[in-house]
Amino acid sequence: MRYLAEDLDRLLAVSDAQLAAGYPGDSHARQPVHTAYIPAHRFAANSVRLWGSEALATLDEFAPEPPAFAEAIGLRPGLAEDVLPLVQAKLAAEPIEDLRIDFEDGYGLRSDDTEDAHARAAARALRAVLAGESAPAYTGIRCKSLEQPARRRAVATISAFLDALTENGAEPPAGFLITLPKVTSAAQVTAMTLLCERFESAYAPRHPRRLRFEIQIETPQAIIGPDGAATVAQCISAGQGRLTGLHYGTYDYSAALGISAANQSLDHPAADHARAVMQVAAAGTGIRLSDGSTNVLPAGNRDQVIAAWQLHARLVRRSLERGFYQGWDLYPAQLVSRYAATYAFYREGLPAASARLRAYADRASAGLEEPATGRALAGHLIRAIDCGAASGAEVVALTGLDQARLRSLRRTGVAS
Repeated sequence: MRYLAEDLDRLLAVSDAQLAAGYPGDSHARQPVHTAYIPAHRFAANSVRLWGSEALATLDEFAPEPPAFAEAIGLRPGLAEDVLPLVQAKLAAEPIEDLRIDFEDGYGLRSDDTEDAHARAAARALRAVLAGESAPAYTGIRCKSLEQPARRRAVATISAFLDALTENGAEPPAGFLITLPKVTSAAQVTAMTLLCERFESAYAPRHPRRLRFEIQIETPQAIIGPDGAATVAQCISAGQGRLTGLHYGTYDYSAALGISAANQSLDHPAADHARAVMQVAAAGTGIRLSDGSTNVLPAGNRDQVIAAWQLHARLVRRSLERGFYQGWDLYPAQLVSRYAATYAFYREGLPAASARLRAYADRASAGLEEPATGRALAGHLIRAIDCGAASGAEVVALTGLDQARLRSLRRTGVAS
């Protein structure tokens, strides 16, 4: 039997190595609940603070108390009482978790000199943001695509931005990402990997961290290629460890399929299909998923703001239930419905997840729970802590597990 096992080891050696390299699992680091896109020409040192204050002002105007907040977001009254103060605290302390300075659709086409100047100014403004209070945990830029007409402009923008970001010996912040839009082939991901390698080499003395990037899935070719293969899976392989995320692009993808403007939405069946392909391709790879945006903005009179909040909150909740724990926000007041829906999702699941984890070790030893369940339960609670939906002390009290044990359980599914 020993020789048979050795034969199998040799037979499966390549497959084992490919599985280990291609499917390392989740990094288990904090994932932001959203990405806020701010056009580069509008980005300034006070932009993050202004987003928070504008979101708070809209909340104070239209839903300052739990009953109005419950109606505005679509929450149960008791849940609204728990969630409202958490949202208010979040908007004051960390209104944006992931900031993306946009040089693509939100920025438009400008002269090379103008875009270079905006890139340098945005980089210096970002350094000021990071030195102040309420700094986002994650930051980055969205360049133009690597399609031939925009390719040189994309490279020039990244170069100008990094030049200014690293001047006077400064280093790009931890968690800095470049977002590559409108990907149509794995070859573009290979090209972006090369681009990051070249920039990293150029900034080596001042940039010891690896430059990484994420891609936007907003073309049909990124889902299924002409050979019938799932292009997005090929993109993950082409990323060579530098690709960190797949972001769904609601409106470009819908328009490319010929869906009329009135029916373009995150809950369209075409969006569900694209995200399902993304989800299967990314499973086990460590690549994170982000849902797209809604362009129905909470602006205008009370009825318009509340209708937009209710729509956004429903879509955020829908994404969370489907395993997409991040999405895009395009407008300050969307932060209200983003955090409200997110916190409600985690707090509603808190009692049941905590109770099951309290009994998890005994149930697992009796064969009533599997490691995958333990990982999922712990993951729900860790995500709740990371985003501010629950405090670490609250979760420890409910589960009897400290955070170190919770995080270990999330990785292994084994209660220590």
